[in-house]
Amino acid sequence: MTLVSLDFLYTPSTDVAADARYFVEVLGAELGFAIEDGGTRVAMVSFGSPPAILLTDHLEGDRPIHMYAVDDLSATRDELEARGWHPDRSIELPPGPATTFRTPGGLRVAIYEPSRPFVIESFRGRRDFS
Repeated sequence: MTLVSLDFLYTPSTDVAADARYFVEVLGAELGFAIEDGGTRVAMVSFGSPPAILLTDHLEGDRPIHMYAVDDLSATRDELEARGWHPDRSIELPPGPATTFRTPGGLRVAIYEPSRPFVIESFRGRRDFS
């Protein structure tokens, strides 16, 4: 299979700052960054190993998106489509292009090609809100 790793849980939050503080102060997570841009907030917290949790206020719904890295997005799409997979949509994320889809039970999943991993690293330590 061509899924490399579960890198992120892209998670909706109605209060990103409060949830990020809770993860850090109560649960012992490390805050990677807290970014606000154009009225959208995203914070990354982690417990030292993948997946990192991306808390965001712009993601619709209540379920997180499981984000899996792949080596080659196009080849992975072809492989999955041959197995009966149906994509929802293609999007551009800071670390690279992605395709989202849902499982039969409604889980939200994305495959992405980390062609710009330096972007996430460039956000580390940034604190636009607390």
